[in-house]
Amino acid sequence: MVTLASLLGISEAVIGLTLVAVGTSIPELATSLVAAAKNQADIAIGSVLGSSIFNVLCVLGITAIIGTVNGDQFAVADFTVMILFSLILLPFAWTNFTLSRMEGLFLLSGYVVYLVFVSQQA
Repeated sequence: MVTLASLLGISEAVIGLTLVAVGTSIPELATSLVAAAKNQADIAIGSVLGSSIFNVLCVLGITAIIGTVNGDQFAVADFTVMILFSLILLPFAWTNFTLSRMEGLFLLSGYVVYLVFVSQQA
């Protein structure tokens, strides 16, 4: 799938933000969907946050031990968007610890806008 996307001229950034991200997030998605269906939001949030923390600290740490991780690949805009959406998510989560469909749609729309922005940069 990644090779096909590359052949179609899709940038590596967009491939990483879509195909690879979805492929590696399927276990968290499945856990979150089952937890949401059973009204166990704590498990859904814990699964996503735990996976994110593990990926940043363990996976990136092991990668840095094996080889050099160059920070030049990351744009300031990427960090800005990540921090901005983290800050936007906080009040959403604090309102009765629920995300409404409209809030979810807003976050998903922001992701799509970000993908369009990244694809224009490539």
